Amino acid sequence: MVPLLLLPLLWGGSVQEMAGYGLEVQESVAVKACMDVRVTCSFSYPWNSGYPWYYSAELFTYWFREKDQHTNDAVATNDPSKRVKPETRGRFSLLGDPSNNDCSLSIRQARLSDSGVYYFRVERGRDMRYSYRDKKLNLQVTGKPDIHFLEPLESGRPTKLTCTLSLACDEPHPLLFSWAGDALDAMKPDTLHSSELTLTPRPQDHGTNLTCRVTFQQVTLERTVLLNVSYIPRNLHISLSFKNVTAHKILQNTSSILISEGQALQLLCVADSNPPAQLSWFQGSPTLEAAPISSTKVLELPYLGTGEAELTCQAQNPLGSQNIFLSLIVVSPPQLLGPSCSREDEGLRCSCSSRSRPAPSLRWRLGEGLLEGNFSNASFEVSSSSAGPWANGSLSLREGLSSGLSLSCEALNIHGVRSGSVLLLPGKPAFLVVGALGGAGAMALLSLCLCFLFFYILKARRKQAAMRPEGADDEDPVMGTVAWGSRKKPCSDSPPDQMVLSPAEDAPPPGEQEDLHYASLNFHEMTSREPQDQEATSTEYSEIKTS
Repeated sequence: MVPLLLLPLLWGGSVQEMAGYGLEVQESVAVKACMDVRVTCSFSYPWNSGYPWYYSAELFTYWFREKDQHTNDAVATNDPSKRVKPETRGRFSLLGDPSNNDCSLSIRQARLSDSGVYYFRVERGRDMRYSYRDKKLNLQVTGKPDIHFLEPLESGRPTKLTCTLSLACDEPHPLLFSWAGDALDAMKPDTLHSSELTLTPRPQDHGTNLTCRVTFQQVTLERTVLLNVSYIPRNLHISLSFKNVTAHKILQNTSSILISEGQALQLLCVADSNPPAQLSWFQGSPTLEAAPISSTKVLELPYLGTGEAELTCQAQNPLGSQNIFLSLIVVSPPQLLGPSCSREDEGLRCSCSSRSRPAPSLRWRLGEGLLEGNFSNASFEVSSSSAGPWANGSLSLREGLSSGLSLSCEALNIHGVRSGSVLLLPGKPAFLVVGALGGAGAMALLSLCLCFLFFYILKARRKQAAMRPEGADDEDPVMGTVAWGSRKKPCSDSPPDQMVLSPAEDAPPPGEQEDLHYASLNFHEMTSREPQDQEATSTEYSEIKTS
């Protein structure tokens, strides 16, 4: 069996309520300063019929502020003999009839100083006096100061701000002002205790908080606003990404970059501004009449050809504009054309051309000697010229031709070297021209060419011997050129007309650029001969090319 004293706890009440005292009131009330509020309240007390005076005694009710207990002044009562606080007289009053258990309280023109905790008390006769302290009224009077901007905030322009607290219903009291915020870090502290403030905003102050605090009768009120600072575009930068790469790389402190020829590129332009800037791309420097090549922050360049691309990103808003320039310098390693050689009287003349970005320089190697520039003597003459990405060179040998003599043309820039060689064959005045991509493949290519040439000359010699009259001279002049790329192939016994230079199995791995493949075999001064029996006339190959 549950004891009777525990039942109030189970019912959510108290021992006093079980004894007949009870109060129903809203425990927390908030009201704006200078506004009216009504607090609904009802109470109960024990009915004691054992005292004759109980029926004739008048019922008095009171509302007290908790912190004013030492003054014993009520804020509202129906007891005419009870002293009422001067600051609440006429504004705090009881509503309804206490004899109907109504303890509702009316508050007019609430003041900030009214904020506090209040409790209700009832008295009747000499013996029934009770304060309901189990339930109290917590009154919060709220108010905020106002911050006024005389004009919109613009970076670098001083602007006056004012903070005001309008409490017309309250009695005049001194107001203490203070300001706080990141935008004030450069200001003197003694200037931050006034209702007026002159602020010179900066771009970094945009989006930061500014707070005005007002202290009034030991109550502090505050207002916080978000600063909206306008400023011209700044911190303009460009980032780039290559094809199939989603991440962008920001270009740091650079106005030009080197890009390989044929690259696909995406450029992204970003600026910090308020209001947001319109971003545009221009070819070269923008002018008033210039039309943008892109009116978005992204510029797609699907293929970069030769030369340079001068680009400008412009960020513009109503306050101004900012430009950033970028020069795309397209680079490529040398591409070699030649060398090609031909007989010239008793000498030999060779020419060579190359194209690259930046333009290549050409030089010749004669044996162990290095020849470059423009030079001439009794034995040879070397000359070179350039125009745009092209470089052209020539070498004329007037004397000193001997079998086994080699010469080469080299083209080079900072991105690579290409070379082609010429080798004078032993015997008759023939020469072999080897075009290679440079480096360690030259010897292997030379071996391949010699192998190829050996089989071809052997076949030609056999055919010529079969058609040559008895006693005829066996010394026909042979002059030829052979050129190819750097793909290595072993020497085989297959005849030249069955040679395949780029089979599928020799394809480069995926993702690698395949080197140049070409082969040509030229024999000059090969003529048809009339056999003695005049039965047939045949012409040997004068030129074979495979590519």
